Amino acid sequence: MIISKTPVRFSFFGGGTDYKEYFERNGGAVLGTTINKYTYVSVNKLSDFFEYKIRVGYSKSELVNDVKDIIHPSVRETLNFKNLRGNLDIHIFADLPARTGLGSSSSFTVGFLNALYALEGNIVSKQKLAEEAIYIEQQLIKENVGCQDQVHAAYGGLNLIEFNKLGFSVRPIVISNEKYDLLNASIMAFYTGLTRYATEIAAEQIENMKNRSKDEYLQKMFSMVFTAEKIISEDPAEDMIENLGKLLHESWNLKKSLSNQISNADIDEAYRTAMAAGAYGGKLAGAGGGGFLFFLVPKEKQPSVKDSLKGLLQVDINFENEGSKIIYLTH
Repeated sequence: MIISKTPVRFSFFGGGTDYKEYFERNGGAVLGTTINKYTYVSVNKLSDFFEYKIRVGYSKSELVNDVKDIIHPSVRETLNFKNLRGNLDIHIFADLPARTGLGSSSSFTVGFLNALYALEGNIVSKQKLAEEAIYIEQQLIKENVGCQDQVHAAYGGLNLIEFNKLGFSVRPIVISNEKYDLLNASIMAFYTGLTRYATEIAAEQIENMKNRSKDEYLQKMFSMVFTAEKIISEDPAEDMIENLGKLLHESWNLKKSLSNQISNADIDEAYRTAMAAGAYGGKLAGAGGGGFLFFLVPKEKQPSVKDSLKGLLQVDINFENEGSKIIYLTH
């Protein structure tokens, strides 16, 4: 049996510029981190005693004899990509619900690929995992997804990822231990209770990218990635959180300009409430429409922000820096 453990991510800046429809023309960049919430995938060889050849367990159970009959799109297409046809027992577990804006679907694809390679006795590079997960999701499943989630899940850590027509590059953000701990401690995450299919929201954004109607906004969001990197690297610790928060607030207002489906009245009200209680800035994770609201909040204001959003579930998160890994292997 093989078990892989793959983190989900929180993207601070640049989300939207990681779509090929945009970055192949203009270049793209994102700044984000993986967090200590994970997708676990177990893969085991299924014996011949069973009447079926493939068992897939998640929120439902699938018992099939042919890969083409699998309903779960990422399981089906990843097995097709790997040309695996049966005698597999696959189970999926997660720390958080799906469709919450943290890149859980890409976390699964990367983790599943990693587990299948390990089952074959192979160790593959983080770059290969990310590239193949991007291919599976974009070309085989035909989802409207960008390229950052797969890279974050494979690499792990607080990174700046750049995209162009040749591919992507990843570099860790240079940050002192003091600033790293402060940034980690300044993030507050709240679950809105709303789930959504990112591919549906992203479809409108992609259409806008194709007709270039939102290029001005995306170019500003792209430049913010490097402004944020400079703030993290150069600003004193006492100024960093406030300046990043203000930039995040500006970025959130730009992001809402990309599609009318990104926010809604309830999300806007929760955002205003947190800002009035002392948050420096925030954003909705992922493509929008639901999921998690994140804020940068000074320590002394965190109790008042928590109290102001008492209708929402707060989730404790911490940064992680390992990316997808195999945590159990037995023959």
